[in-house]
Amino acid sequence: MAELLSKSAYEEAIAATRAERMAWWRDARFGMFVHYGLHTVLGRNEWAMAIENWPIAEYEQLAEQFTPKPGCTREWARLAKAAGMKYMVLTSRHHEGFSLWDSQANPYNVVNCCPDGFDVVGEFVESCRAEGLGVGLYFSLMDWHHPDSWRCAFDQAARARFQEFLRGMLRELLGGRYGKIDILWYDVPAPMESHEGWGSLEMNQMVRELQPDILIDNRSRLDEDFSTPEEHIRAADGGKGWEACMTFNRISWGYLDSAQAEPYSYNAQGILRMLHTVCSGGGNLLLNIGPMVDGSVPAEAIAPLEAVGQWLAVHGEAVYGELDRCAAGTATGVGAFTQRGNKLYLWQWIWSDQLILGGFETKLKAIRAVPSGQPIEFTQTAGRIVVGPRGDELRDPVANVAVFELEFEAPPVHRRCSAYPQLHGGRQWLAD
Repeated sequence: MAELLSKSAYEEAIAATRAERMAWWRDARFGMFVHYGLHTVLGRNEWAMAIENWPIAEYEQLAEQFTPKPGCTREWARLAKAAGMKYMVLTSRHHEGFSLWDSQANPYNVVNCCPDGFDVVGEFVESCRAEGLGVGLYFSLMDWHHPDSWRCAFDQAARARFQEFLRGMLRELLGGRYGKIDILWYDVPAPMESHEGWGSLEMNQMVRELQPDILIDNRSRLDEDFSTPEEHIRAADGGKGWEACMTFNRISWGYLDSAQAEPYSYNAQGILRMLHTVCSGGGNLLLNIGPMVDGSVPAEAIAPLEAVGQWLAVHGEAVYGELDRCAAGTATGVGAFTQRGNKLYLWQWIWSDQLILGGFETKLKAIRAVPSGQPIEFTQTAGRIVVGPRGDELRDPVANVAVFELEFEAPPVHRRCSAYPQLHGGRQWLAD
């Protein structure tokens, strides 16, 4: 390994290459998260081992019922591509400590322990590449199975052993066996409270030596390349990279037996609303599925994802590629915007014969339907744009989310209307 850099020198070095390394990811916008492991056998929660207080030896027996079918990862990748997603992230090992590849560093793995186990990670990587998708591997730092994982908080010898255990697995995943890996997605750096406790500075420099172009998230207690708001959508400060990771069901990341809970509550428009929110804030959406025990995708996930893909095939210019953070959030009650330079893309959630946009100060040059480019008439007065008639043929038949491109003479300036005019002596326009 090359000479270890100080924290400041390391951060300066990765900052120098970040824009180039992250360009594809920022353009991609939309990815699939896959939570798969022994917890899938239980069908109720990926944290079951901990929160239900399973003895380790008893939990290990679940491996006899864990039966991934060959080709299941190709099914995931085909669905991701059909959904308009551009990359995937798989839980190579979750907190239960079970590895989904043929690991020498961790004998507790799918090949050693399962009746017909095979290298799920290896097939996953090949499936992503076959569908032209970026490859991401999730890697839990917390481990409920390894005896040193909790001792490392107070026992220096245990800490050294556990750090080497983690690095051994990372060398297997990233050292060339699977070729180029695009994303390393760490999770839950417990019980250590600092990057020093994990040796993250040394660990991540090793990772980048093995995979120079890789993107790393912020969950090893170093900022790295992007932040990861979970089950909420919050833009990072200062234009930094960020990715909201979201579930379908808002209950569990792993597979939920449909007999125990209503597993999928998002429809196509619900997914598009999440996607819009991250795009308007300059971020990415990583939307999770939890495959069944044999790796099949739950039927409830397929139709909404395919519908989103059909929508993106038509309206993708409002999503993919470089976007600006959009401040015009309150110009209409029936839609919302994404922005690219002088252009706004109106995502109209609710179809209305009359469309009025309030608060724009910049002169509007044109309105066009997406993707046809059909011009739409409009009039603009001080603080108000009245959009002319639009035929029903412009309504979106997939998710009822029509898109219109608004081209301004300059990056648009918008002033939102005060929500409480009585407090201001009458209605006022406030800066967004």
